Amino acid sequence: MMRFYCDVHRKRDDSGYRITYTMDGENFRYTDSPTEIPVGPGDQLFVDVIPVVHTDGFIELLRRGVEVYCLRRTTLIEEMRRRRGVPKSGRGDVQVLIAIEDKWFRRVDEGFLIMRRKISVFRCVDRVKRRLGNQVRAASQTEQESLRRLLRQVEEEKEMLAKMISEEAGKIYPIFKEITEELGITGDNHVLARASLAELLTYVDFNKSFKRVRGYVGLYRKRSKTKKYGRELRKALVRLTMAVISKYKSRAREQGDVLMGVWLMF
Repeated sequence: MMRFYCDVHRKRDDSGYRITYTMDGENFRYTDSPTEIPVGPGDQLFVDVIPVVHTDGFIELLRRGVEVYCLRRTTLIEEMRRRRGVPKSGRGDVQVLIAIEDKWFRRVDEGFLIMRRKISVFRCVDRVKRRLGNQVRAASQTEQESLRRLLRQVEEEKEMLAKMISEEAGKIYPIFKEITEELGITGDNHVLARASLAELLTYVDFNKSFKRVRGYVGLYRKRSKTKKYGRELRKALVRLTMAVISKYKSRAREQGDVLMGVWLMF
């Protein structure tokens, strides 16, 4: 078994990604594609980020029998770089990556990468929808008609993506159907709620303590000093909670109750 460490960063001309990798922290090589890294069955690949555009490449590595580990929190790179006095560079970041404990890496599988790609597209469409909604409110009556037509098209696309995410989650997560039934979000009118649940199942490790799960989505106690969390995941929890309680707004306590309900299923 061999261990490889990779730093993935954008090229200066923004034409794609450059991968700097090493096995020993002294000899470095470079490539534009993860499939060109000389890893084989049983080898371990530790990487700081996996760009969505390289999803297929990393899936190919997994199918070769490579174990792929991705850093759970990219801010650790900056923290370790500052602590060790290492300048920002491809090589420097790889050396920092080597110094980070294994517990800060998540082993990824094909299901995770597939879900992550679908969720990425869904989030993009959701952002477009919110921008259009703001523009509709700011536009004149004549302009609003055209914007509303476009907004309806985006909403239809969002619904379609949510359905795809929900169906894929049902294949990947055996417990997905059971949770949707327990939460009462099985009907056709709850497709967005099921997509939100799928998003949470993809990114949140529900095998952790509820305190850690709660903190990961931003449900902190008032006395908490560290408030780093996944904002997109909090939005997913809010959408899921509103569907479960059948309200247009939800309080933090209600969100916590829904999150607890999901956590207890594990």
